[in-house]
Amino acid sequence: MQQRKILLIALSAAILAACSKPDGETSFDAVITGGTVYDGSGGPGFVADIGIVDDRIAKIGDLSGAEAGILVDARGKAVSPGFINMLSWGALDLIIDGRGMSDLKQGVTLEVFGEGTSLGPTSPAMIQQIKELAGINIPFLPWRTLGQALWLMEKKGVSLNIASFVGGATIRMKHLGFVDRAPTADELAAMREDVRIAMEEGAMGLGTSLIYPPGFFASTEDLTALAEVVGEYGGLYTSHMRSEANALLEAIDEVIHISREAGVDANIYHLKAAGYQNWYKMDLALQKIEEARAEGLNITADMYMYVAAGTGLDSTLPPSSQEGGYSQLLAKIKNPKQREELILAMTTPDDSWEQMYLQAGGGEGIMVIDVESSEFGEYVGKTVAEIAEAKGTSEPDTILNILEAEGKRVFCIYFLMTEDNVVKQIRKPWVALNSDAGAPSDLAASLKSHPRGFGTFARLLAKYVRDDEVISLPDAVRRLTSLPADNLKLKDRGRLVEGAYADIVVFDAGTIQDHATFKQPNQFATGVEHVFVNGGHTLKNGEHNAVFEGRFVRGPGYQREG
Repeated sequence: MQQRKILLIALSAAILAACSKPDGETSFDAVITGGTVYDGSGGPGFVADIGIVDDRIAKIGDLSGAEAGILVDARGKAVSPGFINMLSWGALDLIIDGRGMSDLKQGVTLEVFGEGTSLGPTSPAMIQQIKELAGINIPFLPWRTLGQALWLMEKKGVSLNIASFVGGATIRMKHLGFVDRAPTADELAAMREDVRIAMEEGAMGLGTSLIYPPGFFASTEDLTALAEVVGEYGGLYTSHMRSEANALLEAIDEVIHISREAGVDANIYHLKAAGYQNWYKMDLALQKIEEARAEGLNITADMYMYVAAGTGLDSTLPPSSQEGGYSQLLAKIKNPKQREELILAMTTPDDSWEQMYLQAGGGEGIMVIDVESSEFGEYVGKTVAEIAEAKGTSEPDTILNILEAEGKRVFCIYFLMTEDNVVKQIRKPWVALNSDAGAPSDLAASLKSHPRGFGTFARLLAKYVRDDEVISLPDAVRRLTSLPADNLKLKDRGRLVEGAYADIVVFDAGTIQDHATFKQPNQFATGVEHVFVNGGHTLKNGEHNAVFEGRFVRGPGYQREG
């Protein structure tokens, strides 16, 4: 503790020395003047200036006499810490184009990857499996571990900070492939070692996605064994639970059990009660989580602001249908007898897996987004029910025909939730935010996304804070900043305090607005005017400023380079 105090004193002295001129005046690299500062604590806003030197906040107060290379007039605007996206699928987007405009224009300064799968650890066999599952041409990746991948992303240049959990499915895929069996003692030991390496390279913890294969095949005991390693380093276990529908409450019990037995903090990805028959369970789910918190377990959750989920059309089929890889699923679809078995499984109630077709109330609740084949390409944005009617086939047959023709997962929108439950979740002080989406910069991309990718964070501030007054602006900022930063155990991020990293957002609370819709998802949000990332003026007057100061933000167990 004494050493930490000495380091903080030294840091403060260095900052003051950097911004002091011999004549007593002060100068900064950048000054944000006159804004209403919401510092991330949840407290009321206050008018102040913020001075930045290098990558840090050097001074908060009255800087009217200061000089600066960059001056931002924030009068009448809100100034907050940069927002943290607790579940991003933006890694590949940022490798291709490091700007990340869909999130940057909403004020996001940190993308956190790793829901079930992660950029590492990898092997050549795994890359082939991922290519087959995703239906895209993934080149040979120039890394083998998660730390190496994130370090290379930083070196290439990204505008947003990046972090990641190590994916439980990725670990399993490396050692067991897509086989539905328990690991041997030696395999489990090797899996635990991979988790250990990832934690020491800077992973935030372990991320799982338990409704999809091969994550679905992992037992509670296997997950607890991996989470134990995470707990040793003070990391977080976060999970797309085994069920968000018929077995929602049992799935929450599993998360709580893993937290308790492994001695690890736990988080629930995109909390929801899916399927109209399960909507009543949200009250019970929230109660269950709060009872665990009262017990002393640090159980939290994150969410997005929509009544529809987004995932593959293959999620209408049991995970066992994909054992052995995606090619095996396509073979089953083409086999008449196995095809009949798939249709029966799709349409027969069964609580042992997430039956997305039934949860959505049938084909009317499933909007097909990512189709390109000559047979179905014209039906982008249509529901399965509409396509079935046009083709003269049953809805289950239509689903299988689409999967066979496309030869890939086929992204879809599933209308599963209720607005009442969205509001209930927002009101819980332990719920943070995520987009559960990529971070594209190109609006010219075809209609292959969910509006959450372009609107989640702005939607919270526009609809649920300003318009509907579900929560206050100071609390909303806290949910976007210090809450996730504390859950991730980040140092010097998530708050506007002197000495912290200068991840800062200037936005107009009166006009900030999401524009993405289910029919037109690729529309940037408006109202965020300036974003600083590690002191770099990354977004200027709402436009990218050709600044790439994003960094690989390492987790609490960091000890070694990747």
